[in-house]
Amino acid sequence: MKILIVEDDIKISSFLKKGLEEENYSIDCVYDGEEAFYLVQNNIYDLILLDIMIPSINGVDLCKKIREENISYPIIMLTAKSSIEEKVLGLSEGANDYVTKPFSFEELLARIKVQLRSGKSLNNILQIDNLSINTDTKIVTRDNDTINLTSKEYSILEYLVLHKEKVLTEEMINESLLNMDESTASNIVNVYIYRLRNKIDKNYDKKIIHTIRGMGYKISEQQK
Repeated sequence: MKILIVEDDIKISSFLKKGLEEENYSIDCVYDGEEAFYLVQNNIYDLILLDIMIPSINGVDLCKKIREENISYPIIMLTAKSSIEEKVLGLSEGANDYVTKPFSFEELLARIKVQLRSGKSLNNILQIDNLSINTDTKIVTRDNDTINLTSKEYSILEYLVLHKEKVLTEEMINESLLNMDESTASNIVNVYIYRLRNKIDKNYDKKIIHTIRGMGYKISEQQK
């Protein structure tokens, strides 16, 4: 899971980055709204932590711009302001939650997990075409046939399906392998995509794992 932290207080940003990386999240940090908007347009995130008082584009306006781009990643706003008016303004522009400083890391982590869970289907079943993933049991089936995957193969497949129809670079996929020993190998993503194709696509007429030459990979119901 990848999180973007938009916070101009370097101490707070570093604190959050360290704590979330210890929880096995992949983290990008930026310190102003303009750079954050660029990253959101050119990367894939699972959640955004967004401070209101940031340079160039404030957090409320940035949240509005993100939603106008039809980007639906959960957004948790962080601010020292605690007035009801400020909270209502942030939520009305598309924020999913609102945390007032100072806050405990444990509280923020709990709110992050709630938002990440709510982004999945309510019954924890991810579906694309006739491929189904139960995120509770980690059971993968295609046409009701059970497909046995290693934990690392499962991790990449789940990441692909969570971002179905989107092109994911090797770097993005590699980041989903945090804390996995082989993730430092230069060709590790190619190796796992090859293995997944053998298990997911090889015995089926319709192929759902696609290579986008020069860009990366995506999982899609659409045939080339």
